[in-house]
Amino acid sequence: LGEGGIPIVKSEVETGPMWLKARDTLNCICDMAEAEDVVFTLENLNLLDHPGCPFGSTAAVLALVSSINRPQLRINLDLYHTQIGEGDIVRWCEKCLPFIGEVQVADNPGRCEPGTGEMNWPNIARALFDMGYRGPVGLEAFAQNDPEAALVAFRRAFTL
Repeated sequence: LGEGGIPIVKSEVETGPMWLKARDTLNCICDMAEAEDVVFTLENLNLLDHPGCPFGSTAAVLALVSSINRPQLRINLDLYHTQIGEGDIVRWCEKCLPFIGEVQVADNPGRCEPGTGEMNWPNIARALFDMGYRGPVGLEAFAQNDPEAALVAFRRAFTL
């Protein structure tokens, strides 16, 4: 990705060769991760904010990561991007659950802290907990006003 998260080479459709190259590349990354005893995550994006981004959906990232199916590669499930690209957040969390390495949070619209947009964060947090997710949840958002208040809102949304 280049300036502003826009793809340098845009592609509206992923071709078969692109899928094969992505799988080969991610398998090489997994080999390196295994040698270093680390885990990499692949973030889902959305095509509204990142037009022309290949594999720019939750569905595509899940398909890639699950087809590789190695513990060194997980999904950085960005719920802001999922909301814009696909919606149906809780069902996507369920589908991605076995492959989630991290969940990222920002409200929509505006990409600000929980409680500033349309997303029901306490419901999403409860659903993640109920389905057994215990991994990291990160706030990747802009503070609507006060950064400290944004952190408080994040903690409040994810404290059960």
